[in-house]
Amino acid sequence: MADARKKGMTYADAGVNFATHDKLVTEIFRRVRSTYGPRVLEVEDGFGGLFSLQNDKGLFSRNYRNPVLVACTDGVGTKLKLAFEMGKHDTVGIDCVAMSINDMLCMGAEPLFFLDYIATGRKDLKVLLPLVSGVVEGCKQSGCALIGGETAEMPGFYPEGEYDIAGFGVGVVERKAVLKGEGIKPGHVILGLESSGLHSNGFSLARKIVKKKRWKLGAHIAEFGRTLGEELLEPTMIYARPVGAILQGYRKPGAVAGIANITGGGFIDNIPRILPPTCDAVIDTGAWKPPALFDMLQRGGNVDRREMYNVFNMGIGMVMVCPPRHVDAIADRLEKFRHKGLPRVKTHVIGRIQTGERKVVLA
Repeated sequence: MADARKKGMTYADAGVNFATHDKLVTEIFRRVRSTYGPRVLEVEDGFGGLFSLQNDKGLFSRNYRNPVLVACTDGVGTKLKLAFEMGKHDTVGIDCVAMSINDMLCMGAEPLFFLDYIATGRKDLKVLLPLVSGVVEGCKQSGCALIGGETAEMPGFYPEGEYDIAGFGVGVVERKAVLKGEGIKPGHVILGLESSGLHSNGFSLARKIVKKKRWKLGAHIAEFGRTLGEELLEPTMIYARPVGAILQGYRKPGAVAGIANITGGGFIDNIPRILPPTCDAVIDTGAWKPPALFDMLQRGGNVDRREMYNVFNMGIGMVMVCPPRHVDAIADRLEKFRHKGLPRVKTHVIGRIQTGERKVVLA
């Protein structure tokens, strides 16, 4: 009889708290709705997000004749470890969005909507609400809707205070306008778009250097005008609006022959992804000055020059390959582009295409 009177176990006893979940969902939904446009169909307690392919103008936001959907997914990587150490979670959500959106731009796509997945050992509103707010901000910068997501509470799976986040973006491009780099040829010019810092790549090496040198994340660095940790956590630049304006508004065929996101693998691995088999990309490394953080890391870790360009973006977050006759006009339009709340994009002509074997040459 004594055993029968014992209280039965609940999900909360296992570490999953429905009350916290319900409050989190309510708070998240209020933020998420701020990304909605007329193509998002709201459904209360739905099992999925709804996005209409039609509006008053026809398909999508423009009249596509033969639309192709582009899907991308990515995470933030070990940059999250810095967010945990600093207790700062409002920027890595932007990184999560940027990683997928910047990739789809390389295909010439217009971002449509985004989904996120967050997993943690225990749902902590003080951590998760800023995190999701960052995702919302990233979607606003991208001009896409956040139409769904999942926040999984997995007791015992993650260390206390830690989580992982991944994102999934969908965009659209006219089939004949898909960018594959097929039109790139010797004589074309490489235009570099400045990054906002390390973005979300190379942090395993960056963190190892910081640890080796015993640098303090809270130490104020005069060259940065802020702490080392704040400089490292600077969110990834999202190029969707300025680059989208070029892709949508610059009507001359072949004006943009290819776009590469300088993400994991740096210059060495990413630029060849858009090169034809008979072309090399020659990068003039003296054409721009990388931000001080890159020099600090290179000296701190005694990192070889080529390794730096194979790990980090070195201050260039995206490259566009263009015929010489178009590059000045495109650079001018990029630098003059303005959108509320977005930083100005700065550009540099950083190289050229020559006959070769689909590799990057550092000059």
